[in-house]
Amino acid sequence: MSETGNGLTLADAAGKTDGITEVRRQEALLKTGALQNAIFNSANFSSIATDAKGVIQIFNVGAERMLGYAAADVMNKITPADISDPQEVIARAQALSVELSTPITPGFEALAFKASRGIEDIYELTYIRKDGSRFPAVVSVTALRDAQNAIIGYLLIGTDNTARKHIESERNEAMAAAEKANRAKTEFLSSMSHELRTPLNAILGFAQLMEFGSPPPTPSQTRSLDQILKAGWYLLELINEILDLALIESGKVTLSREPVSLVEVMLECRAMIEPQAQKRGIGMAFPRFDIPYFVIADRTRVKQVLINLLFNAIKYNRPEGAVAVECTLSPPDRIRISVRDTGAGLTPEQLAQLFQPFNRLGKEAGAEEGTGIGLVVTKRLVELMGGVIGADSAVGAGSVFWFELSLTTAPLLAAQEVEHAALVRPQVPDGAPQRTLLYVEDNPANLELVEQLIARRPDLRLLSAADGNLGIEFARVYQPQVILMDINLPGISGLAAMKILRADPSTAHIPIIALSANAVPHDIEKALEAGFFNYLTKPIKVNQFMDALDAALIISQTATGRAAEKEHT
Repeated sequence: MSETGNGLTLADAAGKTDGITEVRRQEALLKTGALQNAIFNSANFSSIATDAKGVIQIFNVGAERMLGYAAADVMNKITPADISDPQEVIARAQALSVELSTPITPGFEALAFKASRGIEDIYELTYIRKDGSRFPAVVSVTALRDAQNAIIGYLLIGTDNTARKHIESERNEAMAAAEKANRAKTEFLSSMSHELRTPLNAILGFAQLMEFGSPPPTPSQTRSLDQILKAGWYLLELINEILDLALIESGKVTLSREPVSLVEVMLECRAMIEPQAQKRGIGMAFPRFDIPYFVIADRTRVKQVLINLLFNAIKYNRPEGAVAVECTLSPPDRIRISVRDTGAGLTPEQLAQLFQPFNRLGKEAGAEEGTGIGLVVTKRLVELMGGVIGADSAVGAGSVFWFELSLTTAPLLAAQEVEHAALVRPQVPDGAPQRTLLYVEDNPANLELVEQLIARRPDLRLLSAADGNLGIEFARVYQPQVILMDINLPGISGLAAMKILRADPSTAHIPIIALSANAVPHDIEKALEAGFFNYLTKPIKVNQFMDALDAALIISQTATGRAAEKEHT
């Protein structure tokens, strides 16, 4: 027999090797068994094993600790459905029946149905402890199979879900509290806006009357009036911007996403902004479009964004500077609108602070007034329209503010734009009857302002009513051609009074113009949808007021003519 180098035969060596292998195998089995026992008996999660019928066969330490039962209390006696909320078991069976179009019997079958078909199922349920108390759990159900793939039982691994549910509840409560706070903030700002607009209406209204009064104001008085009007309109701008920002952040701004022609928007913005640039000696350059581009956006908000960027480019430019608007395609389906100025430019630190509320980047001490809100509103609006906004700048070289919007095709059936000629102020022929205007208003200063405005119109006479109910009676008795209606009135609101007048056949034809300090866009849309002919916000802009009044008088005259024709036929 051959020997190894150390004097052992080959058979001896082989026997020794086999012995070592067996020892290692036994150690591995013991180690594996110990790990399995450690996992199965962990107190951190429940392990419940059942037979094929769903009767509990194994109930680990974690299940005992979690549910309060001893293993002997449940093994070979009950199913997991017996320690679960019965209403949830019934609801799960009903949901499965609808999902699979198969009748499912409430009970353990409802808990294990998907697992029996080889689908791992993880769901939330409510376990009931031995003492009757309840707690939420997350349970994973797996079918156990033999070598022939036949189901021999089910394994349910569960964890206590109380902590997560508590965190979710706290998060939901915090979100509800935040939403409530946002609503309260919006309501407060809306109310504040109204309260500030009411005295502003008197300030700006009477200042405008004095500015265009007869005899005309002296040069000294004109300078004082200019300061009053400048400060008043600036305060109005501040109120509007704060209200706009509050509405955007509260999620109450509604946008109309539709194809918008960039050519038309550019023309309208150019007409509005060029006079401002000419006053400051700023040159303006706008792009020429070889083909019409349309973007998906809200037309009014696109104009608001572009006008704000243009006005900033003019306001913070150097004397005799220039502003250029550029449009470039941004693949694959966007267009970038850039506003380039020749101003002082911004440092990298200032660029990083852009679009922050009330941050004017050190311009607070400058000659130009501002709120530090406009760019924040602009950014929010661009993002609400699905776009992006940014800026590039270098000190001494000027700045470029840009925003990108998604391109779209032109509307297939674009409505034809109707060109409205400017309404000419009526000239009253000799002997022509006066037309009656009813103003429903409880604020004496507002009433006096409108009285002075109407006094300049020899074709009109003014009646007034101090509350909604009296206004309704006056409308029925005097049959005015037009009604001006404040919204916030004592007794019934102007909105309620308008609806009553609309429902009455004797007054339904009279155009009613809302005249209110409430400038919330949603409330304006709601009022117009309810039936107001027009909605003007205070402070009154005299030209806008007269234009709206003349338009309403034309509608009233048309309605009266039709009514007369019906009487004769």
